[in-house]
Amino acid sequence: MAEKLKVTLVKSPIGAIPKHKKTVEALGLKKLNKTVELPDNEAVRGMIWHVRHLVKVEEI
Repeated sequence: MAEKLKVTLVKSPIGAIPKHKKTVEALGLKKLNKTVELPDNEAVRGMIWHVRHLVKVEEI
């Protein structure tokens, strides 16, 4: 496992179900193409897994 993950919002959550919208916001992503660095742990990976169709993930 990498130390950190670089997560980028690549698709708008406007049409997504409300739970996915809240998950994207909880990851710290508010605008399209915004990137955040998050710790690589099971909680973050689980959140990313639920919104994998909206984000792009890179290990750093």
